[in-house]
Amino acid sequence: MKDIIIIGGGLAGLINSICLADKGYSVLVIEKKEYPFHKVCGEYISNEVKPFLLSIGLNLSDLCPSEISRLKVTSPLGAEINMHLELGGFGLSRYKLDYALYELAISKGVNFLLKSQVEDVIFERNIFNVKLQDGSGNLAHLVVGSFGKRSNLDRQFNRKFFFKRSPYIGVKYHIRTDFPDDLIALHNFKDGYCGISKIEDDKYCLCYLSSRSNLKEHGNIEDMEREVLFRNKHLKVIFENSDFLYKKPEVINEISFEKKEAVYDHLLFCGDAAGMISPLCGNGMAMAIHSAKILSELISLNFVNSSLNRKLIEDQYSRKWNEMFSTRLFLGRQIQKIFGQDLMTELSLQFLNSVKPLSRRLIKMTHGEPF
Repeated sequence: MKDIIIIGGGLAGLINSICLADKGYSVLVIEKKEYPFHKVCGEYISNEVKPFLLSIGLNLSDLCPSEISRLKVTSPLGAEINMHLELGGFGLSRYKLDYALYELAISKGVNFLLKSQVEDVIFERNIFNVKLQDGSGNLAHLVVGSFGKRSNLDRQFNRKFFFKRSPYIGVKYHIRTDFPDDLIALHNFKDGYCGISKIEDDKYCLCYLSSRSNLKEHGNIEDMEREVLFRNKHLKVIFENSDFLYKKPEVINEISFEKKEAVYDHLLFCGDAAGMISPLCGNGMAMAIHSAKILSELISLNFVNSSLNRKLIEDQYSRKWNEMFSTRLFLGRQIQKIFGQDLMTELSLQFLNSVKPLSRRLIKMTHGEPF
């Protein structure tokens, strides 16, 4: 039996595993894919995470991330706002970052079950039994759910957000193009927006959120891009003058920004599984990393010498999650409502351009302090 099983080997799952293994716990990570792999993600990370990543032994400089210090936001009708990012950030693909964290976790003694799908999680007699599709089971004192934006497990756990249909799809490419190294741009279009920023190896991440209605209306992704995204002149230039490195894009359906709980039936959710900020705010990766730090610290304080204070972990984690992230998530949902329609986006950018202190304040409120 393991001390802790982590379901999902993305950012939050890997960070939890590394921190908990450092404290001497036996940790098993169950991941349905095999490293390295691509994920639909904007691949921009706020610099707030840098001190922490260095503290756990990840040498970021070896991964050659880009350094990003400027933001541009545009509307299809032509308005734009350009801002200096006070804290700044860096660009790094999940393909490379997750694999580096996986290797770090292995070096610290974390066990992995890859290409394995969790079918159910049963809590009985104060022990978890994590059942896989092949019929096998794995026992643990604690289970962390870190399985991303949306999973069949959410249905299994009867989580409320899962049963509210989401209108959004996410699409990601890696490209080579002529674009400033230090800039992240968010180009709006009807019912969506597209981010572009440099990652490693002279590559750029091009990732967008669109409505399913756009896709349904135009039949396929390529036609949707041509008829909807190209109405923003910046996106038209990027799509028509770039070398696309994927044979086909990475796509995810039903991206939900509904409220989620951090604890449910004694499971501890982390990263996007606990709550997802609008990609327009560009800070989901930093939040996933920070939430894993918070959770792993609470576990190590309240799971000592095989004595587990489950209630204290659950209560404190729920409280700290809300204290740290609920305002960011709420603000992200409100900002998302402003954008998506041509005229509303145009007027909003014109207003924010005329009140730069407010723009800087909004950026600061959707980001955290270095930790």
